[in-house]
Amino acid sequence: MRNQLLAAMGLAAASLALAVLPAAAQGAKPHPQITITNQRTSPLNSLEIATSGEQSRLVAKLAKPLAPGKSVALKLNKPQGCSYFILAKFADEVESDSDSMDLCKDRVIRLTE
Repeated sequence: MRNQLLAAMGLAAASLALAVLPAAAQGAKPHPQITITNQRTSPLNSLEIATSGEQSRLVAKLAKPLAPGKSVALKLNKPQGCSYFILAKFADEVESDSDSMDLCKDRVIRLTE
């Protein structure tokens, strides 16, 4: 009887933890500021960060070109969720994109060759 009670309590605690995890994930927000580092040999001409999904919304944009080896902090405007679309365009006509960058986990975006 005691073992059954302990097992039932353990199952209830596990169920409660699983119910809370999705709610916590939904309320997750990225840091309000993201650092962009250009580790390429070409200047970064533009960079846009947008929410992912069908109704994407621009949350940050590079104001001026970023020289090779330099970094800049971008403030996120009303971020929602963790998954973001990143589009970077360089002076040498190279484009780089990522459609599922987790900005709740990653606060620095390093652009490399």
